[in-house]
Amino acid sequence: MAERNFKVVGKGHRKKDSEQLLLGKPLFVDDITTGQGTLVVKLLRSPHPNAIVEDINTAVAKKLPGIVAVYTWQDVPQERFAIAGQTYPEPSPYDRLILDRHVRFVGDPVAIIAGETEKAVDAAMKVIKVKYEVLEPVLDYHTAKDNPVLVHPEDNWKASLPVGGDNKRNMVAAEEHTHGDVDAVFATCDHIIEHKFHIRAVQQTMMETFRAYTEIDRYGRLHVISSTQIVFHLRRILSHALGIPKSKIRTEKPRIGGGFGAKQTAVNEVYPAFVTWMTKRPAKIIYSRKECQICGSPRHEMEVSVRLGAMQDGTIRGIHVYTLSNSGAYGEHGPTTVHLSGTKPIPLYTGNLEAYRFNTEVVYTNLQAAGAYRGYGAPQGIFAVESCVNELAEKIGMDPTEIRLKNMVREGMIMHAYYGETCNACALDRCMERAKELFKWDEKYPVRDMGNGKVRTAGVAMAMQGSCISNLDVGSATLKLSDDGTYNLIHGAADMGTGSDTILAQMVAECMDCEPDDVAVLSADTDYSPYDSGSYASSTTYITGKATELACEKLKKEICHVAAGMLGCDEEEMEFAGKEVKRIGTDQSVSLKDISYKLQLNSNDSGTVTVSHSSPVSPPPYMVGMVEIELDKLTGKVDILNYQSVVDCGTVINPKLARIQTEGGIAQGIGMALMENVTYVNGKPLEESFMQYKIPSRQDVGVLRTEFEQSYEPTGPFGAKSIGEVVINTPAPALAHAIYRATGTWFRDLPILPEHIVFGKQPFYDKD
Repeated sequence: MAERNFKVVGKGHRKKDSEQLLLGKPLFVDDITTGQGTLVVKLLRSPHPNAIVEDINTAVAKKLPGIVAVYTWQDVPQERFAIAGQTYPEPSPYDRLILDRHVRFVGDPVAIIAGETEKAVDAAMKVIKVKYEVLEPVLDYHTAKDNPVLVHPEDNWKASLPVGGDNKRNMVAAEEHTHGDVDAVFATCDHIIEHKFHIRAVQQTMMETFRAYTEIDRYGRLHVISSTQIVFHLRRILSHALGIPKSKIRTEKPRIGGGFGAKQTAVNEVYPAFVTWMTKRPAKIIYSRKECQICGSPRHEMEVSVRLGAMQDGTIRGIHVYTLSNSGAYGEHGPTTVHLSGTKPIPLYTGNLEAYRFNTEVVYTNLQAAGAYRGYGAPQGIFAVESCVNELAEKIGMDPTEIRLKNMVREGMIMHAYYGETCNACALDRCMERAKELFKWDEKYPVRDMGNGKVRTAGVAMAMQGSCISNLDVGSATLKLSDDGTYNLIHGAADMGTGSDTILAQMVAECMDCEPDDVAVLSADTDYSPYDSGSYASSTTYITGKATELACEKLKKEICHVAAGMLGCDEEEMEFAGKEVKRIGTDQSVSLKDISYKLQLNSNDSGTVTVSHSSPVSPPPYMVGMVEIELDKLTGKVDILNYQSVVDCGTVINPKLARIQTEGGIAQGIGMALMENVTYVNGKPLEESFMQYKIPSRQDVGVLRTEFEQSYEPTGPFGAKSIGEVVINTPAPALAHAIYRATGTWFRDLPILPEHIVFGKQPFYDKD
């Protein structure tokens, strides 16, 4: 592992926007878009999971005071598009219209209402009369494939990429990957562990709901200010949806109140954009919490079938994973999320793996469309595979930490199940050993009877993720020397509260030998930012960070070139030294401030550089999680006492922000494991608010402890890898393991609720 001493990188600098947040300054979409004359936009939604709008009467609504416009399917373009924030050409199918006569889930928009006030719009919504032809819905994703009822029977459905989709079969995507003869390997194994796991949809529940503001700017263009992770993809999506050139659209994001992947999908921007383009008036849409719950962009429900073959000594030789994914009424992110359910858990066991098979099917149903959520398919697959490994360990009487140490991927190995990449930086073994030490595994793993029906025990899991989408994602950085010798960093990634603006400023400060406060950061505006794929796939630190590092090196050379001209010598004689540039071997120097003034006087140099970066690899971060629980056998209640995590994300750029990322991800994983759930009755989601949809509070997650085992990734900035998503992956399998230890029952349906524990079974379970 390469070692370097850093001055700024690796230190816990405060976030760039922390003071403004603490002072309650206007930072978010609704705060900064308070101009008079802004139209309120709301959507009338379908009460049926599958229906055709036979007739819609908006005459009365249009006559109400304060109503400016009411639009229906008859008023919008008929060219289909996708709302997934993905690089063009999108793997997600083009299956949406702004408004469609065929509504496909409870909550699908039927009409757009725009008015001067919220009161007027609410009144109009009540008097619109809609006559539906109610159709039979497809609600069970097990029966969706080749069902006679088609979710998308239309002929203008389009797949931009060949991912196995076929709307006439209710198929969004299908694929298969193999390495070696997995069936032959299984035939010679001592033990086969084979089960199905059901992972239900869960919501991102970000504090700031979906919202967007649109206006016509002074050049006659559509200007969109949105709480989004994907400003450049959003511009393209709106261009396709509205049928106008991208050159006529500017998109930007202010401070985002959380996204967690939900805002990688353009859930609501098209509606005010359409209103503004038609009326030429500013418009704003703000989803209620109910709308976020019933027509947002939740995690894909998946059924993951695992077959794992091993020897009596714990050697894992073969793995087969089959994933059936429920995309809901539309296909955004369907072809890509499912891929991670195999490509993340299987490579963890590269150590002795002789063969694997991974095949998937993604289907349409008449339920709320799924989308991106932190982990992006990996949490589902890791829960299933890690649970099988824990069961194998219990079956053969081997410590589950030892079976992982025996089989885990290690530095230098080729991960055939992970695009054939070589594991260049991996501290997973050290993560496991360190976690055992800190957690006191040998003491907490045995089941301990605490009296009154309560027992204590522990569970373990490990995980990996990626650091970008290899050979695809692009990050860019523009770095400019300012008049006073400080710097402006301009990039296109979206800080979602993660602190990415801060860590990128730290990288500039490290390279340019200055303080992070000497770096002003501007981000995510399609008019001034260089292109960036967006903040998803854990790519910002690794991809945009590397672009930032390279931009610094390029700017140093230009600064030295200008200084050489000022001193009348060759550029090779100059040495960059932070606040000044020195002439080697002399006492001559030029300050950055003087160089910045020279750039303004008879100069052919700009003092500004732009660098774009993409990577042919996506080096995985790794994590080990261990949880101690106290379980009450009488009530089924699970109390989390301690959660110890040890993470390998390469070089840690900002330990404080990395720790916050880890703790937040663990909390979300706990919610997914023990309480969060999207349930339907006749296609309608039951959990419409936080009164019904439970998320963990600080009191529910126990004592969280996080440490880092650093590796050095040669392709990353300063040796860094990602951390944003890997941290959500271990809680579910670790908790299921601990609950088994306490009860003797394996639960394979998430969430694991108290009533399941009391009765020893779940709605979904293995019948084998």
